[in-house]
Amino acid sequence: MEAAVVSAVTGALKPVVEKLSALLGDKYKRFKGVRKDIKSLTHELAAIDAFLMKMSEEEDPDVQDKVWMNEVRELSYDMEDCIDDFMLSVDDKDAKPDGFIEKMKHSLGKLGKMKAHRRIGNQIHDLKKQITDVACRNQRYKTHQAYASTKNATVVDPRSLAIFVHASKLVGIDEPKAEIIKLLIEEDKHAPMQQQPKIVSVVGPGGMGKTTIANQVYQELNGQFKCRAFLSVSRNPNMIIILRTILSQVSNQCYGNTEEGSVQQLIMNINQFLLDKRYFVVIDDIWDVDTWDVIKHAFPMNNCSSRVITTTRIIDVAETCRSSFNGHVYNIRPLDIVRSRQLFRKRLFNSEENCPSYLEDISDQILEKCAGLPLAIIAISGLLANTERREDLWDQVKDSIGRALVRNHIIEGMMKILSLSYFDLPPHLKTCLLYVSIWPEDSIIRKKDLIRRWIAEGIIHKEGSYTIHEIGEVCFTELLNRNLIQPVNTNDYGEVKSCRVHDMILDFIISKSIEENFVTLHGVPTLTIGTQSKVVRRLSLEVSKQGYSALPTKGLVLSHVRSLNVLRTYDEIPSLEGFRHLRVLELKNCNRLKGHHLENILRFFQLRYLSLKHTIICELPEQIGRLKCLEILDLRDSEVKELPASIVNLGKLSHLFVDHGVKFPDGIVNMQALETLKGVTVSKQPLNFIWGIGQLNNLRNLVLHFEVDSNYEDIKEERNKALVSSLCKLGTQNLRSLTIWKGSNLLEEPLCLVTLERLITRSWCSAIREVPKWVSSLRNLQQLRLKVQGVKQNDLNILGALPTLLILHLREVTKSNEKLRISGEVGFQLLRIFIYDANYSLLDLVFVAGSAPKLEKLQISFVRVGKDVSLDFGIENLPCLITLRNSVKGDDGSVEAAQAAIERAASTHPNNPSLHFERIHERGIPRRY
Repeated sequence: MEAAVVSAVTGALKPVVEKLSALLGDKYKRFKGVRKDIKSLTHELAAIDAFLMKMSEEEDPDVQDKVWMNEVRELSYDMEDCIDDFMLSVDDKDAKPDGFIEKMKHSLGKLGKMKAHRRIGNQIHDLKKQITDVACRNQRYKTHQAYASTKNATVVDPRSLAIFVHASKLVGIDEPKAEIIKLLIEEDKHAPMQQQPKIVSVVGPGGMGKTTIANQVYQELNGQFKCRAFLSVSRNPNMIIILRTILSQVSNQCYGNTEEGSVQQLIMNINQFLLDKRYFVVIDDIWDVDTWDVIKHAFPMNNCSSRVITTTRIIDVAETCRSSFNGHVYNIRPLDIVRSRQLFRKRLFNSEENCPSYLEDISDQILEKCAGLPLAIIAISGLLANTERREDLWDQVKDSIGRALVRNHIIEGMMKILSLSYFDLPPHLKTCLLYVSIWPEDSIIRKKDLIRRWIAEGIIHKEGSYTIHEIGEVCFTELLNRNLIQPVNTNDYGEVKSCRVHDMILDFIISKSIEENFVTLHGVPTLTIGTQSKVVRRLSLEVSKQGYSALPTKGLVLSHVRSLNVLRTYDEIPSLEGFRHLRVLELKNCNRLKGHHLENILRFFQLRYLSLKHTIICELPEQIGRLKCLEILDLRDSEVKELPASIVNLGKLSHLFVDHGVKFPDGIVNMQALETLKGVTVSKQPLNFIWGIGQLNNLRNLVLHFEVDSNYEDIKEERNKALVSSLCKLGTQNLRSLTIWKGSNLLEEPLCLVTLERLITRSWCSAIREVPKWVSSLRNLQQLRLKVQGVKQNDLNILGALPTLLILHLREVTKSNEKLRISGEVGFQLLRIFIYDANYSLLDLVFVAGSAPKLEKLQISFVRVGKDVSLDFGIENLPCLITLRNSVKGDDGSVEAAQAAIERAASTHPNNPSLHFERIHERGIPRRY
């Protein structure tokens, strides 16, 4: 991948070079007097950009070089703002006059334009002089030759990336996991329902895997408890948020539906709810006794055999937790050399046997320096995976780690390892990683939100035949593979939907962001404004313990801020008066955001990303249509019910997110840049709007909602005709993903969607009678989710013939009374994941020899177990099966028999697939449909 458009190291040098080149084009050919200076400055900056990219590979550059790099980077941002201001003034004055008054203004504007020409000429000359002065000063005081990269060219084995596929399966956790479980469940055999709550507090230094082990225990045991929760506390806890999260999880309520109230009220609510229930709660990462002294009061001392796990780095906190309940302190231990070697080699070579003999000694020396710390081993193996397998190169890595661990405290040693991993990143990934420092500690960051922010900031760009979002997915996955971000939520199909950053890694990222003046943080207690640059480029506002914080203005230069991020609950809305050069405006969760705060939004002429998500804003200003650079607009979970007419003038808007029910204006056809449109409620839109959707030639991702109202039935036929026509037009152009809420019956219409790769239906009630015949034309379909009244053999025959299908999720609502047989003749030659929910029927499904040869995950849910239900799915005929999940319902005897039968089948499979068995209780289990 080429270097990013905007880089943490080179700042805005690339955009500046591009914009200077634009000034040499025909549109600005009148600048004859400065064209020579522009050409000279362009060549100079291009050379500087290339040199800085080389310098960025050095972990510890010369001090003078570092000063010079910082000066050039900061100057690049100012240069881009200067050029943007000039281009705006020229574009405004070039607008054709309409009417006498406008012509008079245009005539006066010509005088202003002449002044603008002279001003830009002077500014270009001044910028050239500044660049020259910076370079001369650097050369004048330089004491040695410029750094020359000696990084060895490596040929990385493509299989090295495969070692990260199962990164979450850490080595060496089975023993501590079993020990903690034993501490939790001991004595249960004698009086399983007559025990008071028991606690195990896991304690150890950062990087030892406390959270990982606690999570493994939680995953193992949580199915045995009616109420459960897992959450992190962090160093600067907001008790309101923590207690609301606990209440949301144990009660299975939406977080937004939990009353905020006071700390005392939330404790009472949680305590009352859990009073007669068996609960299992993990409180991760407690940093002080005071925090635990508050949280512990939420858990009642009932006799339901409840369990609690806490993790902490501080022994005093662990002892306090233990003494609060009947419990134990579990001191986590470093990995021994055998398990360290197993983890190291598993991640690098995939098996011990594949470790070259000439690397065995140096590998053991590296592991000795890692001192059994899992995070250190993971980080260094990630670095070595992309280093040529040469003993001398590995010895250099070993020496670096050794110096760090011998000289410094253990945590500082791991920071050194993180530094090595960071500097091994390509420049664009360094910038992507540093951008994560905008989010507060312990934030759960949605993958798609992160990628969109990268795009808006110009950090990633379109490349070749890949879309910019696909490039973002690659960057996100690479950061996961290198264990620099951690997956949090993963859907049924194995797709990571959100991530978080380990505290230690976040500390490192923040330090680098401050060093590069990439992000300025306000509201972080451990940081002070004085430690950060006075000229702010990206500003992240976090809440204080009181839940609000004033915007810092004293001593800071805010006129060049490119990104303003108001995160979490922020009561005070900062004045946006001086933020002229904003590219990104994130106001998510601003409780007091009102319409007047956006009155001057037109001044943000460079704004590309605007998020008003989770706000009470109810109306957008008409001026929003004049934001010519706006690309991403997120209005989900706001109070906006109707979009202004001017929104169709947003010619660069590529991603629009609204709540279902929001009314769109006419003129959608003008928004030709749209690639993603989510939240369209069909019954709420004008007929012209529905026809217009079909003319959006670049639309790739569409989410439709269906909602029947009193007027809908009268125009249903005409509306369906328009919708089918529009979808068929889109389906022969660029449409890749279609999601339908509550309107499964639409699929019974004859649709032509040959470009579609993903078709998802989500509904609580409606289901199609059968798989439509036109589905067989979806030659590019990779993922399909359908709800069918009764699955028949012919349905499977149609689906099995789809040549590119990778993921199939079927939900059956009635029994079809057909025996379903999947064989080689049926197809499914590339299918990797098959999820079959027979939630209201008996199950009669079998895989025969030659069926689904690539299937890795099989998940089957069925309600009734009895003598008439076959539990022989034929899994022995699935050669690639890795994961088998089953959910069943029935009486105790039949469920136990079903579990035993499935376990026997799994145990005889040559792959020994992981087995997950879940019993469905009488009220069913929650499902996201």
